Amino acid sequence: MRLDAVTPVAVDVTFLRMDRRPVDIAPPLPADARLERLARCTVPFYRYLYDTVGYRYVWWLRRTVPDAHLAELLADPAVSIHVLYRGGEPAGFYELDRRHGAMVNLSYFGLLPHAVGHGFGRAFLRAAVDDAWRDAQRGVTVNTCTADHPRALPNYLAAGFIRLRTEREIWNVPNRLGLPIPERLRAG
Repeated sequence: MRLDAVTPVAVDVTFLRMDRRPVDIAPPLPADARLERLARCTVPFYRYLYDTVGYRYVWWLRRTVPDAHLAELLADPAVSIHVLYRGGEPAGFYELDRRHGAMVNLSYFGLLPHAVGHGFGRAFLRAAVDDAWRDAQRGVTVNTCTADHPRALPNYLAAGFIRLRTEREIWNVPNRLGLPIPERLRAG
């Protein structure tokens, strides 16, 4: 396999925004869960979270970022990593990016494979939204795509995000990453 070989992946990316903080009562996380904003996230731990959550959903971009660049991003006080722990082990994470003025972007959000399907994704998403609104003045943004979990878009909409637009993108995913590319997403 050539190191520079890629697989073209066709995805529909949906951009969403929430202009008002939720007013309903947040669903509780499970009693044995705790959410922690990491004071300092190391590159290896971030890669573990990102790679494990995103493996089945073609999360590829951060896999190509050199460690030094990723370390700079993680050291930026406007970027925060939040980990959901259940039974003492990571069950999910999200990343908030406050580098864009009055808007906060939910850059990454997801559950680790062993935590998917246990009924607390809605509560976890609400916790992420509430955290984002602590600093947001005008709104919270997020995007998802057809490579993500099939419930991602419906869950964002149910949480109160509104769809701004959907765009078709072709990603040239490097084969060296070893990601499984579903047939339905292959562009060529």
